[in-house]
Amino acid sequence: MQSETPLQIFYDGSCRVCSREMRHYRRRCPPGSLAFIDISASEFDPSPYGKTLDDFMGRLYVRTAEGDFQSAIDAFRAIWSVFPDGSFYRRLSWFVGLPGINFLARCGYALFARYRHLLPKNRVSCIDDGSCRLP
Repeated sequence: MQSETPLQIFYDGSCRVCSREMRHYRRRCPPGSLAFIDISASEFDPSPYGKTLDDFMGRLYVRTAEGDFQSAIDAFRAIWSVFPDGSFYRRLSWFVGLPGINFLARCGYALFARYRHLLPKNRVSCIDDGSCRLP
C-alpha cells in the first residue's frame, strides 16, 4: 500500500509531549511533505498497516511513500530529513546518525518510550452525544 504523502507520521495525540512535537513539525515542515496520523483517535484502524495498536503505541512510526516503516530514532531521522538542506533538523538527522550519538539516542528513546505512559495526557473534549475527541 503506497501513500500519496512522502512520509506519514503515526503519533499518539493523547500524549501531551508527542502532540506538541507534532504541532511543532506541522508548523515548520515543507508543505505536503508530512502527513500526521493520530493513533489515539477513535477512528484510527491499525489493521490496513499490518500492525496492532499496541505496536503503534509502543514507539513512534513513520511510513514512507513506498510503504516501508521506520520506528523510534530512525523515524525521527526520517522526519528531520524532509526539512531543507542546511536546516537545523537536517543537520540534527546527520548528527544523530553518527555511531556514538546514534547509540545514545537509541538508548534515550528506549527510556522515553518505556515511561511515556507516565507523562501527562491531553484532556479529552466530549460533546453532547457522549463521543470524545482529543484536542
